[in-house]
Amino acid sequence: MADDLFDVLIAGGGPCGLMLANELGRRGVRCLLVDSKPGTAFNPQANATQARTMEHFRRLGFADEVRAQGLPADHPTDIAYFTRYARHELARIRLPTAAQAREQVKTLTGSWSAAELPHRVSQKFVEQTLLRHARAWPVNTLRYGCALDSFHDDGEHVHATLRPADGGAPETVRARFLVGADGARSGVRRQLGIEWGGVTGIQRDFMGGRMLAVYLRSPQLAQVLPRERAWMYVSVNHERRAFMACVDGVAEYAFHAALRPDEDADAWSEADAQRVFAEVVGEAVPIEVLSMGTWLAGHALVAQRLRRGRVFIAGDAAHLFTPTGGLGYNTAVEDAVNLAWKLAGVLRGQAPDALLDSYEAERRPLAERNTAYARRFADSVGLFTARPELEEDSPRGEAERAAAGRHLDQHARLEFNIPGVTFGGRYDASPVIVRDGAPLPPDEPNVYVPTASPGGRPPHAWLDDGRSLFDLFHTEWTLLALGPDAPDTGAFEAVAREWGLDLRVLRLPQPSLRALYEAPLALIRPDQIVAWRGDSAAAARAVLAQVTARAPAP
Repeated sequence: MADDLFDVLIAGGGPCGLMLANELGRRGVRCLLVDSKPGTAFNPQANATQARTMEHFRRLGFADEVRAQGLPADHPTDIAYFTRYARHELARIRLPTAAQAREQVKTLTGSWSAAELPHRVSQKFVEQTLLRHARAWPVNTLRYGCALDSFHDDGEHVHATLRPADGGAPETVRARFLVGADGARSGVRRQLGIEWGGVTGIQRDFMGGRMLAVYLRSPQLAQVLPRERAWMYVSVNHERRAFMACVDGVAEYAFHAALRPDEDADAWSEADAQRVFAEVVGEAVPIEVLSMGTWLAGHALVAQRLRRGRVFIAGDAAHLFTPTGGLGYNTAVEDAVNLAWKLAGVLRGQAPDALLDSYEAERRPLAERNTAYARRFADSVGLFTARPELEEDSPRGEAERAAAGRHLDQHARLEFNIPGVTFGGRYDASPVIVRDGAPLPPDEPNVYVPTASPGGRPPHAWLDDGRSLFDLFHTEWTLLALGPDAPDTGAFEAVAREWGLDLRVLRLPQPSLRALYEAPLALIRPDQIVAWRGDSAAAARAVLAQVTARAPAP
């Protein structure tokens, strides 16, 4: 492979890197993905795939595979709060099982009108699916056990040195572009000299400070948990705050406990993990520790730049979250979705290099928005003070638990019912969005008001024949021609042919869709974002020039 030339070198084989390999591979872009780990994640890591991410998995054809993974189809996905897992339940938010989600999604309107609903599945399973599909593209080369050691951007190519993890001889490769999706300690970001912006080191009783992470197996745990199962169990008491997510719905769990300032968990043994787990459960339960380690909660960080020359950063290399809301992994997936079609367009000669500048212009503000939401959710749960009276078997204890339950119920709905966060992200300041000046609904976490104003997700609808509108979108550019009297689209089609853009016109005469989009024409980007809408094709050349960065915004 010495000095081989690739279109894109991807450093990092987590969800962001693998999603990028899938998006580029399907477009015929020759990729090399490297990761120092021997394979995909062993630890559960992220545990929630939001609905917008599931819509992207659906677009790529494997949403059903992902939804079949993780918990059994009939396993509850409730989030439940307890003083300790075997004692008093304080609050619970009920959410549909995977089987129920498949059926309910077709009946929902308003904020949750979507092609897919969220899915509770550990990242380790998602990565396996992403890897399997990425390997199926013949243009992709994926090498785990191989690290990016260093690189040099000469303005035409990125020259990279790779180092096999087994100590083999270094190799050199060239690529037109490099994407650092290599995690929180990103070597790509460090070599570029890009600093973090935002805040870190936020201290809270919970979700702010050092955390112990234990991946464990315990078939006996179900015997002491409440009969009404949940997906996530959160403990709220004055001694030890923690949360635990079911991994397989049978016996495996991802357990995370807050550490006190005087505790040095880096030196702890499996016996210490068992002790802390028993403390949170409220009684001793046999467990098998599959892995353990520590991590730091309290981040809300976004890199000050996402691009330098031919090198980009994405995912955790570009933003760090406290995991409330499950936004880190989902934001990383959308980084890949956003960047991939732009890289492909430039590599194919369909757009100038300036199109790649829109990646930072669009994704950096979104990362700042989403880290702020995660911080808000962490404050809501982590700044709540659990007093000793909470566990008393007394009238005072009952009153304390009732008050805690009211707060936690409100918090759960804030953090776990978030269509506004999931669907409401927008690219209003982007240079490749043709803004129409329409008033926008407020950006609220728990309410999403669909709008086809350019810069956001297209409004979704289920058609009379049972299909999702999103399933009809073209894999690249889609021009919606809506209503019984939609204008002629020939000007868009002619310019697209001239510039080699893969554009397909989708004619849908239903008046309801015309009303939903508030215009007869709407241009949908390859990442399923509204780029423009209007009443006629008269400005087709100017519109396509702006959305592909051939011409600056007027």
